Amino acid sequence: MIKLIGILVVALGFAFRFNTLLVVMVSGIVTGMVAGMSFNQVITLFGNFFIENRYMSLPIILTLPVIGILERYGLKERAEMLIMKAKNATTGRVLLTYLFIREVSAAIGLNIGGHAQTVRPLVVPMAEGAAVARYGEISEKTKEDIKSYSAAAENTGWFFGEDIFIATGAILLMSGFFKSIGMNVGIWDMALWGIPTALTALLVSWIRFNRLDKRIAREAMGKGNLVEEEKAETKTKEAK
Repeated sequence: MIKLIGILVVALGFAFRFNTLLVVMVSGIVTGMVAGMSFNQVITLFGNFFIENRYMSLPIILTLPVIGILERYGLKERAEMLIMKAKNATTGRVLLTYLFIREVSAAIGLNIGGHAQTVRPLVVPMAEGAAVARYGEISEKTKEDIKSYSAAAENTGWFFGEDIFIATGAILLMSGFFKSIGMNVGIWDMALWGIPTALTALLVSWIRFNRLDKRIAREAMGKGNLVEEEKAETKTKEAK
């Protein structure tokens, strides 16, 4: 059981909000050393795994400079301007639409999103733009909330959507595990039962995004009342 200490390290690291990459690396090193490996052996394995899987990390490495160039030339501003022209758009509706598209695309094996590729340059500006178009300037706290909800939409859509796709790593891993313990569970059965879970995640997210819209509206209403009070005080002073 002591070899599972890496799980505890990850849980504590995330609970105290330490750097994610650092937490995962420390967890791997601790697990390896507890299992009887030397520090050099663990670091060697890190290097070997990186080299063997470099083709999986290469698209991310190439994507980041492209997104940076697009942002430099106004990608975020254009996305914000586009959504501000939509009359019925709200922050919650924008996020729910993205989550739905993310789930459906993941269910058929397409990875069309990502935090760096889509959420930061497109989803967040569009969600913020929808709020600004309706209520004017929003607070920094609301902007941070929108960023966190946007990240949640990405994680939820991809995580629950990919469990419907039969060729995803999670489905194949579970299928192999069940076969190793003598249970005959087909990948189609697991994918089928992933649909109710994905629909439930969509419903729960809709409730959360709806509450976010109401919170933004309340903040805007309170801000409007404050402005009106300041105007009334100014008129009273002028009258005196």
